[in-house]
Amino acid sequence: MRYRHVQARPAVRHGTPCAPPRPPYPDVAVVGSGIIGAACAEALTRRGARVTVLDRAPLASGTTAHGEGNLLVSDKPPGPELTLALASSARWPRLFAELGEELGAGLAERCEYEAKGGLVVALGEAGARALAGFAAAQRAAGVTAHEVAPDAVHAYEPRLAPGVRAAVHYPQDAQVQPVAAAAALLGAVRRRGGTLRAGVQALGVERGKDGRVTALRTSAGTLPCGAVVNACGPWAGRFAAEAGVPLPVQPRRGLVLVTAPLPPGTVRHKVYDADYVGAVGSGDADLRTSTVVEATRGGTVLIGSSRERTGFEERFRVDVLRELARKATALFPVLGRVPVIRAYGGFRPYTPDHLPVIGPDPRLPGLWHATGHEGAGIGLAPATGELLAQLYAGERPFLAPEPYRVARPGLAEEARCSA
Repeated sequence: MRYRHVQARPAVRHGTPCAPPRPPYPDVAVVGSGIIGAACAEALTRRGARVTVLDRAPLASGTTAHGEGNLLVSDKPPGPELTLALASSARWPRLFAELGEELGAGLAERCEYEAKGGLVVALGEAGARALAGFAAAQRAAGVTAHEVAPDAVHAYEPRLAPGVRAAVHYPQDAQVQPVAAAAALLGAVRRRGGTLRAGVQALGVERGKDGRVTALRTSAGTLPCGAVVNACGPWAGRFAAEAGVPLPVQPRRGLVLVTAPLPPGTVRHKVYDADYVGAVGSGDADLRTSTVVEATRGGTVLIGSSRERTGFEERFRVDVLRELARKATALFPVLGRVPVIRAYGGFRPYTPDHLPVIGPDPRLPGLWHATGHEGAGIGLAPATGELLAQLYAGERPFLAPEPYRVARPGLAEEARCSA
Protein backbone atom coordinates (compact mmCIF):
# COMPACT_ATOMS: atom_id res chain seq x y z
CA MET A 1 0.00 0.00 0.00
CA ARG A 2 1.62 3.24 -1.13
CA TYR A 3 0.39 6.76 -0.68
CA ARG A 4 1.46 9.75 -2.69
CA HIS A 5 1.51 13.17 -1.09
CA VAL A 6 -0.07 15.79 -3.33
CA GLN A 7 -0.05 19.49 -2.56
CA ALA A 8 -3.46 21.13 -2.47
CA ARG A 9 -4.54 22.39 -5.86
CA PRO A 10 -7.71 23.75 -7.45
CA ALA A 11 -10.13 20.94 -8.21
CA VAL A 12 -10.68 20.17 -11.88
CA ARG A 13 -14.32 20.55 -12.87
CA HIS A 14 -15.92 18.91 -15.88
CA GLY A 15 -12.49 18.16 -17.35
CA THR A 16 -11.57 21.87 -17.56
CA PRO A 17 -8.37 22.71 -15.65
CA CYS A 18 -8.95 26.47 -16.00
CA ALA A 19 -12.53 26.71 -14.79
CA PRO A 20 -13.84 30.13 -13.64
CA PRO A 21 -13.68 31.01 -9.96
CA ARG A 22 -16.05 28.96 -7.85
CA PRO A 23 -18.61 30.45 -5.49
CA PRO A 24 -17.47 30.73 -1.86
CA TYR A 25 -19.05 27.52 -0.65
CA PRO A 26 -17.42 24.14 -0.17
CA ASP A 27 -17.34 21.07 -2.33
CA VAL A 28 -17.66 19.02 0.85
CA ALA A 29 -19.02 19.80 4.31
CA VAL A 30 -17.53 17.47 6.93
CA VAL A 31 -19.75 17.22 10.00
CA GLY A 32 -17.55 16.38 12.98
CA SER A 33 -14.05 17.64 13.80
CA GLY A 34 -12.76 14.59 15.67
CA ILE A 35 -9.92 12.47 14.38
CA ILE A 36 -12.08 10.75 11.73
CA GLY A 37 -13.58 13.96 10.37
CA ALA A 38 -10.15 15.60 10.46
CA ALA A 39 -8.55 12.70 8.57
CA CYS A 40 -11.28 12.80 5.91
CA ALA A 41 -10.92 16.56 5.52
CA GLU A 42 -7.13 16.29 5.26
CA ALA A 43 -7.29 13.61 2.58
CA LEU A 44 -9.95 15.52 0.62
CA THR A 45 -8.06 18.83 0.68
CA ARG A 46 -4.91 17.00 -0.40
CA ARG A 47 -6.82 16.20 -3.57
CA GLY A 48 -7.86 19.81 -4.09
CA ALA A 49 -11.39 19.69 -2.69
CA ARG A 50 -12.72 22.80 -0.97
CA VAL A 51 -13.77 21.63 2.50
CA THR A 52 -15.62 23.11 5.47
CA VAL A 53 -15.42 21.24 8.78
CA LEU A 54 -18.21 21.93 11.25
CA ASP A 55 -18.70 20.86 14.84
CA ARG A 56 -21.42 21.69 17.34
CA ALA A 57 -18.76 21.89 20.08
CA PRO A 58 -15.12 23.05 20.26
CA LEU A 59 -12.94 21.31 17.69
CA ALA A 60 -11.90 17.73 18.53
CA SER A 61 -13.58 17.95 21.94
CA GLY A 62 -15.88 14.91 21.66
CA THR A 63 -14.90 11.25 21.43
CA THR A 64 -11.37 12.10 20.29
CA ALA A 65 -10.69 14.15 23.42
CA HIS A 66 -11.88 11.29 25.63
CA GLY A 67 -9.76 8.54 24.09
CA GLU A 68 -6.42 7.04 25.04
CA GLY A 69 -4.71 7.54 21.68
CA ASN A 70 -4.29 3.86 20.91
CA LEU A 71 -2.97 2.82 17.50
CA LEU A 72 -3.49 -0.92 17.73
CA VAL A 73 -3.28 -3.99 15.56
CA SER A 74 -2.98 -6.38 18.51
CA ASP A 75 -6.67 -6.45 19.44
CA LYS A 76 -8.15 -7.11 15.98
CA PRO A 77 -8.84 -10.54 14.47
CA PRO A 78 -8.18 -11.12 10.77
CA GLY A 79 -10.75 -9.28 8.69
CA PRO A 80 -11.68 -5.84 7.38
CA GLU A 81 -10.95 -3.94 10.60
CA LEU A 82 -7.46 -5.43 10.83
CA THR A 83 -6.89 -4.50 7.18
CA LEU A 84 -7.66 -0.87 8.03
CA ALA A 85 -5.51 -1.05 11.15
CA LEU A 86 -2.46 -2.38 9.31
CA ALA A 87 -2.82 0.28 6.62
CA SER A 88 -3.13 3.03 9.23
CA SER A 89 -0.22 1.66 11.26
CA ALA A 90 2.03 1.99 8.23
CA ARG A 91 0.55 5.35 7.28
CA TRP A 92 0.88 7.28 10.56
CA PRO A 93 4.67 7.89 10.44
CA ARG A 94 4.57 8.89 6.77
CA LEU A 95 1.59 11.14 7.37
CA PHE A 96 3.42 13.00 10.14
CA ALA A 97 6.44 13.39 7.86
CA GLU A 98 4.29 14.77 5.01
CA LEU A 99 2.33 17.13 7.22
CA GLY A 100 5.60 18.27 8.79
CA GLU A 101 6.54 19.79 5.42
CA GLU A 102 3.51 22.08 5.74
CA LEU A 103 3.27 22.55 9.51
CA GLY A 104 6.89 22.41 10.62
CA ALA A 105 9.40 19.74 11.51
CA GLY A 106 8.99 17.62 14.63
CA LEU A 107 5.24 17.13 14.18
CA ALA A 108 5.31 13.51 15.33
CA GLU A 109 7.08 14.56 18.52
CA ARG A 110 4.56 17.35 19.14
CA CYS A 111 1.73 14.87 18.69
CA GLU A 112 3.47 12.48 21.12
CA TYR A 113 3.62 9.70 18.55
CA GLU A 114 5.40 6.74 20.11
CA ALA A 115 5.89 3.33 18.51
CA LYS A 116 6.12 1.71 21.94
CA GLY A 117 4.63 -1.67 21.01
CA GLY A 118 2.03 -3.66 22.88
CA LEU A 119 2.21 -6.59 25.26
CA VAL A 120 -0.80 -8.88 25.68
CA VAL A 121 -0.69 -11.24 28.65
CA ALA A 122 -2.77 -14.18 29.83
CA LEU A 123 -2.97 -15.04 33.51
CA GLY A 124 -4.74 -18.40 33.16
CA GLU A 125 -4.33 -21.55 31.08
CA ALA A 126 -7.52 -21.02 29.06
CA GLY A 127 -6.48 -17.46 28.27
CA ALA A 128 -3.01 -18.63 27.29
CA ARG A 129 -4.40 -21.12 24.77
CA ALA A 130 -6.80 -18.54 23.34
CA LEU A 131 -4.03 -15.94 23.04
CA ALA A 132 -1.73 -18.36 21.21
CA GLY A 133 -4.43 -19.21 18.68
CA PHE A 134 -5.42 -15.55 18.21
CA ALA A 135 -1.81 -14.48 17.61
CA ALA A 136 -1.24 -17.30 15.12
CA ALA A 137 -4.26 -16.21 13.08
CA GLN A 138 -3.04 -12.60 13.14
CA ARG A 139 0.43 -13.59 11.94
CA ALA A 140 -1.15 -15.34 8.98
CA ALA A 141 -2.88 -12.04 8.19
CA GLY A 142 0.34 -9.99 8.24
CA VAL A 143 0.62 -8.92 11.88
CA THR A 144 4.01 -9.07 13.62
CA ALA A 145 3.38 -10.98 16.84
CA HIS A 146 6.19 -12.49 18.91
CA GLU A 147 5.38 -15.04 21.58
CA VAL A 148 7.15 -14.32 24.86
CA ALA A 149 7.92 -17.13 27.28
CA PRO A 150 6.56 -16.65 30.83
CA ASP A 151 10.07 -16.53 32.27
CA ALA A 152 11.01 -13.75 29.82
CA VAL A 153 7.99 -11.50 30.18
CA HIS A 154 9.52 -9.36 32.95
CA ALA A 155 12.30 -8.30 30.61
CA TYR A 156 9.56 -6.44 28.73
CA GLU A 157 7.66 -5.23 31.80
CA PRO A 158 9.61 -5.56 35.07
CA ARG A 159 6.65 -4.36 37.18
CA LEU A 160 4.19 -6.99 35.97
CA ALA A 161 2.70 -9.29 38.58
CA PRO A 162 4.09 -12.82 38.77
CA GLY A 163 2.09 -15.71 37.38
CA VAL A 164 1.76 -14.69 33.73
CA ARG A 165 1.11 -17.89 31.75
CA ALA A 166 1.60 -16.50 28.24
CA ALA A 167 2.41 -13.23 26.50
CA VAL A 168 2.66 -11.87 22.97
CA HIS A 169 4.63 -8.79 21.97
CA TYR A 170 3.19 -6.63 19.16
CA PRO A 171 5.84 -4.14 17.93
CA GLN A 172 3.39 -2.47 15.52
CA ASP A 173 1.23 -1.07 18.33
CA ALA A 174 1.76 2.63 18.97
CA GLN A 175 0.28 5.62 20.76
CA VAL A 176 -0.45 9.25 19.95
CA GLN A 177 -1.95 12.25 21.74
CA PRO A 178 -5.34 12.22 19.98
CA VAL A 179 -6.30 15.88 20.25
CA ALA A 180 -2.87 17.00 19.07
CA ALA A 181 -3.07 14.63 16.11
CA ALA A 182 -6.55 15.86 15.16
CA ALA A 183 -5.37 19.46 15.50
CA ALA A 184 -2.46 18.76 13.13
CA LEU A 185 -4.78 17.32 10.50
CA LEU A 186 -7.16 20.27 10.86
CA GLY A 187 -4.20 22.65 10.70
CA ALA A 188 -3.29 21.23 7.31
CA VAL A 189 -6.90 21.62 6.16
CA ARG A 190 -6.90 25.28 7.17
CA ARG A 191 -3.52 25.89 5.55
CA ARG A 192 -4.86 24.53 2.26
CA GLY A 193 -7.79 26.95 2.29
CA GLY A 194 -10.33 24.88 4.20
CA THR A 195 -12.70 26.40 6.74
CA LEU A 196 -13.14 25.25 10.36
CA ARG A 197 -16.32 26.22 12.20
CA ALA A 198 -16.88 25.33 15.85
CA GLY A 199 -20.15 25.82 17.69
CA VAL A 200 -22.26 25.13 14.59
CA GLN A 201 -24.72 22.24 14.81
CA ALA A 202 -25.72 20.25 11.72
CA LEU A 203 -29.49 19.86 11.51
CA GLY A 204 -29.98 17.91 8.28
CA VAL A 205 -29.56 18.27 4.54
CA GLU A 206 -31.40 19.79 1.63
CA ARG A 207 -31.95 17.94 -1.62
CA GLY A 208 -32.31 19.08 -5.21
CA LYS A 209 -34.96 17.96 -7.65
CA ASP A 210 -32.80 14.99 -8.59
CA GLY A 211 -32.65 13.87 -4.96
CA ARG A 212 -29.00 14.78 -4.43
CA VAL A 213 -27.63 16.74 -1.49
CA THR A 214 -27.44 20.44 -2.31
CA ALA A 215 -26.86 21.96 1.13
CA LEU A 216 -26.29 21.32 4.80
CA ARG A 217 -28.80 22.84 7.21
CA THR A 218 -27.10 24.17 10.35
CA SER A 219 -27.82 26.24 13.42
CA ALA A 220 -26.00 29.09 11.65
CA GLY A 221 -28.02 28.86 8.43
CA THR A 222 -27.89 26.83 5.25
CA LEU A 223 -24.52 25.95 3.76
CA PRO A 224 -24.65 25.06 0.04
CA CYS A 225 -22.30 22.20 -0.80
CA GLY A 226 -21.89 19.33 -3.19
CA ALA A 227 -21.48 16.61 -0.59
CA VAL A 228 -21.75 16.04 3.17
CA VAL A 229 -19.57 13.66 5.21
CA ASN A 230 -21.23 12.32 8.34
CA ALA A 231 -18.27 12.02 10.72
CA CYS A 232 -20.32 12.63 13.87
CA GLY A 233 -18.96 9.66 15.80
CA PRO A 234 -21.52 8.37 18.33
CA TRP A 235 -23.94 11.05 17.15
CA ALA A 236 -23.77 9.80 13.55
CA GLY A 237 -27.00 7.85 13.92
CA ARG A 238 -28.84 10.98 14.98
CA PHE A 239 -27.52 13.01 12.07
CA ALA A 240 -28.30 10.24 9.58
CA ALA A 241 -31.88 10.13 10.87
CA GLU A 242 -32.15 13.91 10.49
CA ALA A 243 -30.97 13.47 6.90
CA GLY A 244 -33.69 10.87 6.35
CA VAL A 245 -31.48 7.78 6.08
CA PRO A 246 -31.38 5.72 9.31
CA LEU A 247 -27.99 4.36 10.35
CA PRO A 248 -27.56 1.95 13.32
CA VAL A 249 -24.76 3.79 15.11
CA GLN A 250 -25.17 3.99 18.88
CA PRO A 251 -23.05 5.40 21.70
CA ARG A 252 -21.03 2.93 23.77
CA ARG A 253 -19.59 4.51 26.87
CA GLY A 254 -16.12 3.90 28.26
CA LEU A 255 -14.30 5.13 31.38
CA VAL A 256 -10.59 5.66 32.02
CA LEU A 257 -8.62 6.30 35.22
CA VAL A 258 -5.54 8.55 35.26
CA THR A 259 -2.84 8.15 37.91
CA ALA A 260 -0.32 10.61 39.26
CA PRO A 261 2.93 10.72 37.25
CA LEU A 262 5.28 7.78 37.74
CA PRO A 263 9.01 7.41 36.97
CA PRO A 264 9.86 6.65 33.33
CA GLY A 265 9.81 2.94 32.54
CA THR A 266 7.26 1.96 35.18
CA VAL A 267 4.99 0.81 32.34
CA ARG A 268 6.91 0.47 29.07
CA HIS A 269 4.29 -0.77 26.59
CA LYS A 270 0.58 -0.77 26.15
CA VAL A 271 -0.25 -3.78 28.32
CA TYR A 272 -3.55 -5.56 28.51
CA ASP A 273 -5.06 -8.82 29.59
CA ALA A 274 -6.05 -11.18 26.78
CA ASP A 275 -9.72 -10.86 27.75
CA TYR A 276 -9.65 -7.32 26.30
CA VAL A 277 -10.14 -8.77 22.81
CA GLY A 278 -13.37 -10.42 23.91
CA ALA A 279 -14.64 -7.20 25.46
CA VAL A 280 -13.92 -5.26 22.27
CA GLY A 281 -15.81 -7.75 20.14
CA SER A 282 -18.75 -8.14 22.49
CA GLY A 283 -22.14 -6.85 21.41
CA ASP A 284 -23.58 -6.95 24.92
CA ALA A 285 -25.27 -3.82 26.16
CA ASP A 286 -24.28 -4.75 29.72
CA LEU A 287 -21.03 -3.60 31.28
CA ARG A 288 -17.82 -5.28 30.10
CA THR A 289 -14.45 -4.45 31.66
CA SER A 290 -10.93 -5.62 30.93
CA THR A 291 -7.47 -4.59 32.04
CA VAL A 292 -5.61 -2.05 29.90
CA VAL A 293 -2.61 -0.15 31.26
CA GLU A 294 -0.28 2.29 29.51
CA ALA A 295 1.89 5.29 30.36
CA THR A 296 1.76 8.69 28.69
CA ARG A 297 4.65 10.92 27.69
CA GLY A 298 4.00 13.00 30.81
CA GLY A 299 4.36 10.00 33.14
CA THR A 300 0.72 9.49 34.07
CA VAL A 301 -0.73 6.02 33.60
CA LEU A 302 -4.05 5.45 31.85
CA ILE A 303 -6.15 2.56 33.18
CA GLY A 304 -9.08 1.10 31.30
CA SER A 305 -11.22 -0.18 29.95
CA SER A 306 -14.98 -0.39 30.22
CA ARG A 307 -17.74 -0.74 27.64
CA GLU A 308 -21.48 -0.41 28.10
CA ARG A 309 -24.38 0.82 26.03
CA THR A 310 -26.31 3.27 28.17
CA GLY A 311 -27.26 5.89 25.61
CA PHE A 312 -25.74 9.29 26.26
CA GLU A 313 -25.86 8.87 30.03
CA GLU A 314 -22.87 10.84 31.38
CA ARG A 315 -23.06 9.84 35.05
CA PHE A 316 -19.99 7.93 36.28
CA ARG A 317 -20.52 4.71 38.20
CA VAL A 318 -18.16 4.31 41.13
CA ASP A 319 -18.38 0.52 40.97
CA VAL A 320 -16.99 0.60 37.42
CA LEU A 321 -14.08 2.77 38.49
CA ARG A 322 -13.35 0.42 41.38
CA GLU A 323 -13.36 -2.60 39.08
CA LEU A 324 -10.92 -0.92 36.69
CA ALA A 325 -8.59 -0.11 39.57
CA ARG A 326 -8.84 -3.61 41.05
CA LYS A 327 -8.01 -5.33 37.77
CA ALA A 328 -5.14 -2.95 37.02
CA THR A 329 -3.47 -3.50 40.38
CA ALA A 330 -3.75 -7.27 39.91
CA LEU A 331 -1.71 -6.89 36.73
CA PHE A 332 0.64 -4.15 38.04
CA PRO A 333 0.80 -4.32 41.87
CA VAL A 334 2.87 -1.11 41.94
CA LEU A 335 -0.26 0.83 40.92
CA GLY A 336 -1.87 -0.03 44.26
CA ARG A 337 0.36 2.60 45.88
CA VAL A 338 -0.28 5.33 43.29
CA PRO A 339 -3.07 7.92 43.65
CA VAL A 340 -5.68 8.32 40.93
CA ILE A 341 -5.87 12.01 40.09
CA ARG A 342 -8.89 11.94 37.81
CA ALA A 343 -11.23 9.84 35.68
CA TYR A 344 -12.83 10.64 32.38
CA GLY A 345 -15.36 9.02 30.13
CA GLY A 346 -16.56 9.27 26.58
CA PHE A 347 -18.90 7.79 24.01
CA ARG A 348 -17.71 5.61 21.14
CA PRO A 349 -19.63 4.99 17.91
CA TYR A 350 -20.83 1.38 18.01
CA THR A 351 -22.23 -0.62 15.07
CA PRO A 352 -23.89 -4.05 15.40
CA ASP A 353 -21.22 -5.83 13.33
CA HIS A 354 -18.28 -3.94 14.90
CA LEU A 355 -17.11 -2.47 11.60
CA PRO A 356 -16.96 1.18 10.59
CA VAL A 357 -19.16 2.66 7.89
CA ILE A 358 -17.06 4.34 5.18
CA GLY A 359 -18.30 5.58 1.84
CA PRO A 360 -21.33 6.96 -0.01
CA ASP A 361 -24.90 6.35 1.06
CA PRO A 362 -26.80 4.96 -1.96
CA ARG A 363 -30.09 6.09 -0.44
CA LEU A 364 -29.07 9.76 -0.59
CA PRO A 365 -26.58 10.76 -3.30
CA GLY A 366 -24.10 13.26 -1.93
CA LEU A 367 -24.19 11.94 1.63
CA TRP A 368 -21.08 10.08 2.80
CA HIS A 369 -20.39 8.31 6.08
CA ALA A 370 -17.19 7.88 8.08
CA THR A 371 -18.23 6.56 11.47
CA GLY A 372 -18.76 3.44 13.57
CA HIS A 373 -15.12 2.87 14.57
CA GLU A 374 -16.05 2.49 18.25
CA GLY A 375 -12.83 2.69 20.32
CA ALA A 376 -10.48 2.26 17.36
CA GLY A 377 -11.04 5.57 15.59
CA ILE A 378 -7.66 7.07 16.45
CA GLY A 379 -5.82 4.09 15.05
CA LEU A 380 -8.01 3.70 11.96
CA ALA A 381 -8.23 7.39 11.01
CA PRO A 382 -5.54 7.67 8.27
CA ALA A 383 -6.79 4.70 6.26
CA THR A 384 -10.41 5.80 6.73
CA GLY A 385 -9.73 9.30 5.43
CA GLU A 386 -7.71 7.98 2.51
CA LEU A 387 -10.35 5.45 1.48
CA LEU A 388 -13.20 7.96 1.64
CA ALA A 389 -11.24 10.57 -0.32
CA GLN A 390 -10.25 8.05 -2.98
CA LEU A 391 -13.88 7.01 -3.46
CA TYR A 392 -15.01 10.63 -3.57
CA ALA A 393 -12.36 11.52 -6.15
CA GLY A 394 -13.12 8.49 -8.31
CA GLU A 395 -9.69 6.98 -7.73
CA ARG A 396 -9.01 3.30 -7.48
CA PRO A 397 -9.21 2.57 -3.74
CA PHE A 398 -6.15 1.10 -2.09
CA LEU A 399 -8.28 -1.58 -0.43
CA ALA A 400 -11.66 -3.16 -1.13
CA PRO A 401 -14.38 -0.79 0.14
CA GLU A 402 -17.23 -3.33 0.18
CA PRO A 403 -16.86 -4.50 3.83
CA TYR A 404 -17.43 -0.93 5.06
CA ARG A 405 -20.36 0.07 2.84
CA VAL A 406 -23.72 1.15 4.26
CA ALA A 407 -25.61 -1.52 2.30
CA ARG A 408 -23.59 -4.47 3.61
CA PRO A 409 -25.45 -7.51 4.95
CA GLY A 410 -26.60 -7.08 8.51
CA LEU A 411 -26.08 -3.35 8.74
CA ALA A 412 -28.61 -2.60 6.02
CA GLU A 413 -31.21 -4.72 7.82
CA GLU A 414 -30.50 -2.92 11.08
CA ALA A 415 -30.92 0.40 9.27
CA ARG A 416 -34.32 -0.65 7.94
CA CYS A 417 -35.44 -1.83 11.37
CA SER A 418 -34.46 1.50 12.97
CA ALA A 419 -36.38 3.54 10.38
